[in-house]
Amino acid sequence: MRVVVAPDSFKGGLSAVAACAAIGAGVRRAVPAAEVVAVPMADGGEGTLDCFLGARGGTPVEAAATDPLGRPVTARYALSGDGTSAVVELAAASGLTLVEDVPPDPLGASSAGTGELIADAVRRGAREVLVCVGGSAGTDGGAGLLRALGLRFLDASGADLPPGGAALARLDRVDDSEVPAEVRATRFRVACDVTNPLVGPSGAAAVFGPQKGATPSQVRELDAALTRFADVLAARSGVRVHDLPGAGAAGGTCGGLVAALGAEPAPGAALVAEAVGLPAALAGADLVITGEGRVDGQSAGGKVVSAVAALARERGVPAVALAGAVAGPLAGLHDLGLTAAFSLADGPRTLDELKAEAAPLLAALADQVTRCFLGPGQETRSEAGPGP
Repeated sequence: MRVVVAPDSFKGGLSAVAACAAIGAGVRRAVPAAEVVAVPMADGGEGTLDCFLGARGGTPVEAAATDPLGRPVTARYALSGDGTSAVVELAAASGLTLVEDVPPDPLGASSAGTGELIADAVRRGAREVLVCVGGSAGTDGGAGLLRALGLRFLDASGADLPPGGAALARLDRVDDSEVPAEVRATRFRVACDVTNPLVGPSGAAAVFGPQKGATPSQVRELDAALTRFADVLAARSGVRVHDLPGAGAAGGTCGGLVAALGAEPAPGAALVAEAVGLPAALAGADLVITGEGRVDGQSAGGKVVSAVAALARERGVPAVALAGAVAGPLAGLHDLGLTAAFSLADGPRTLDELKAEAAPLLAALADQVTRCFLGPGQETRSEAGPGP
């Protein structure tokens, strides 16, 4: 029996790697000779690096960068084993958590640090970069990131604009003459966990600006600045990202990458699945077990469970989700290919209790689920006895 184990993390309880270990233990409890293929997953946000490293055996790289306020910081990204591809999490160098020690600066916060990590990866030979956006401190449309890769953003007098989203209101033109050849030769993909456009009432500034400390007047200022930014980029490249779904991710960073460097945006979980080799791992599988902290109707909108279920369905493999909580309706997930979903709770439990005992509960549930899919004549035994 070949079982692919591909869960997201259980927030506050288990990392995706730990969840794989617990589920795998449960599968082997039911079928000691089972081939268990662990593929830890993420939706493109926090934890994606660890998934990539765990599944692909890449190399973690620490590099000097700057935080959203320009202060020095050391951040980590991942290189593939052959060094040709990299995964960069925006939050590592440009995340909101890095500036919690000071008052927020929604108008001046920059994404430059992420660009510095990407530049380091490209210098080391990466020619395919997956940028995982989310958790950003700024709303600069990715201008800081792009500046670190060689682009210049100039005002009407030809002077470089200062960092931050507000300054983009004075943008007159973009100069890409100093972009290195290796950057131009790099394929950029953006893992987006939202579908918001760049500007407007559902855009980056309006929806996410307040979370970064922006007042109502600053939200309007940033939205106008991003509109100007998008206008100039559209005139230069012919790519309009104002209304592009997902362009508003990470303060508009997704939109900036698409318009300036031809980046390819896609739902985060689907890109992560490809990056960690899930499609190949599913070859010949008898069962796929995925999961995350909560499975509900919204999980069909690009979460890990939906991405795994869709890939499994393409290959005719049953897919089961295990979660701390399961709440319907789940018709959308079933339509995508999810066979069934089960909750870890084995009785009345508090959330804290579920988190504390997530590993043994997950193993016990995986044991029982695996037994439901046993083929005729397959022997089972329980090394640990009943229960967790």
